[in-house]
Amino acid sequence: MKKILITGAAGFLGSHLCDRFINEGYHVIGMDNLLTGDKKNIEHLFALKEFEFYYHDVSKFVHVPGDLDYILHFASPASPIDYLKMPIQTMKVGSLGTHNLLGLAKEKKARMLIASTSEVYGDPLVHPQTESYWGNVNPIGPRGVYDEAKRFQEAITMAYNTYHGVETRIIRIFNTYGPRMRVNDGRVLPAFFSQAIRGEGLTVFGDGSQTRSFCYVDDLVEGIYRLLHSDYDQPVNIGNPDEITIMEFAKEVLAMVGNPKAHIIHKDLPTDDPKIRKPDITLAKEVLGWTPKYNRHEGMLKTYEYFKTVVKVPEDA
Repeated sequence: MKKILITGAAGFLGSHLCDRFINEGYHVIGMDNLLTGDKKNIEHLFALKEFEFYYHDVSKFVHVPGDLDYILHFASPASPIDYLKMPIQTMKVGSLGTHNLLGLAKEKKARMLIASTSEVYGDPLVHPQTESYWGNVNPIGPRGVYDEAKRFQEAITMAYNTYHGVETRIIRIFNTYGPRMRVNDGRVLPAFFSQAIRGEGLTVFGDGSQTRSFCYVDDLVEGIYRLLHSDYDQPVNIGNPDEITIMEFAKEVLAMVGNPKAHIIHKDLPTDDPKIRKPDITLAKEVLGWTPKYNRHEGMLKTYEYFKTVVKVPEDA
């Protein structure tokens, strides 16, 4: 039985990855310090002999006994509300944490995949974004702690690949959504669904003309699985190129939820908020044979069903 370490295991993406690799017949070691993760996301796995959970901060030395075949590094605060509140921890998990895990991969001769992000492109001047684009990032802006942590993460990963011969993979994740997203995550989809279900104003920043491209979590997990088992060691975009403005997206959520009290409100655009975001997935198609299967409506319906069970509605709503 192959053994895989998944950091950030109790988070949104990490927990779905634990499920996938358990289902594929792996022995999964989940690791998380629960800074932003939630054990409820993986408690259904605790009774399984194929699953172990380590409560640990990967910014400190990481030890895993015995053999290890793969490492997926998904530990990090990942939404603006988190990394603006925890800037130092965000930088440390991207730098010290990645360094510790690369050292572990070197020791165990394990293949390691890191979760990078479309945020390495910053507020892009190239559209759609290809892997060859170097980005437009403000290193000292409020989002710089996350953007630069991920850029450093990519750099040290490639250094271990070229200097130490560690087998590495780099995925650049674009906006992803699905069940187990935190209600107070701060990202647009959980915010809109929560606000609509509670009959509040959906917060649209600026005039809502900024764009995003939303990928359903099952599609992303499939892309990660294929990349990990591929022979390709350069960065690969994984995301859904179906681009939509935030205003259009808000209207889709309003129509789906159907709460007559819900409405749209506007607030000032945050500093350095990307105006456009759309992945070029040509490389993923060519190298991995991967394309997203879920359209936005299908994915949103599944996600809405989840949010209906976790969003608390005031009694007077």
